[in-house]
Amino acid sequence: MNRVGLVLAVMGLLLSGAAYGEEGGRITNEMIYAKLLEIEKRQAVLEAQFREFKESVDKRFEEVNKRFEQVDKRFEQVDRRFGELREDMNARFDQLYTFLWIITAIFTALVVAVIGFAYWDRRTIIRKAREEAVEEVERVYGVSRLGELLKALRTLAREDRRLAEVLRNFGLL
Repeated sequence: MNRVGLVLAVMGLLLSGAAYGEEGGRITNEMIYAKLLEIEKRQAVLEAQFREFKESVDKRFEEVNKRFEQVDKRFEQVDRRFGELREDMNARFDQLYTFLWIITAIFTALVVAVIGFAYWDRRTIIRKAREEAVEEVERVYGVSRLGELLKALRTLAREDRRLAEVLRNFGLL
């Protein structure tokens, strides 16, 4: 309370008619002065306690603010760590993705090579088998000009439909 409030409170007591002392007599100026001094002392003590309380509350708020700042720093560190971890994971996934592309390319190249080799080998074997068959026929049956014989039959098959059909059935036409 301030001084004006105290003076108003004392005046209110005096004007209310209940301004009697402890002994039943009238209140004197000295008594009012003593009470005012006592009230001022109490007010000074209360103000000191309030200042102490305010200072302690301010200190506590400062401590809380410091703690919040520390927590904010920790959160920033955690966010930074998560960001680094995310970047590391993305880099790792990129490496794995690249590795999978390389494996896919190698597998595709191997498949193409195997199919190409099989095709080449089949053509080579068929050609070689045909040559060996012709040689075997020439050796066994004594026909030395099998190719010329086939040309002659094909020429004749142009005019003879039955011969053309027989040659087609055997895949010679």
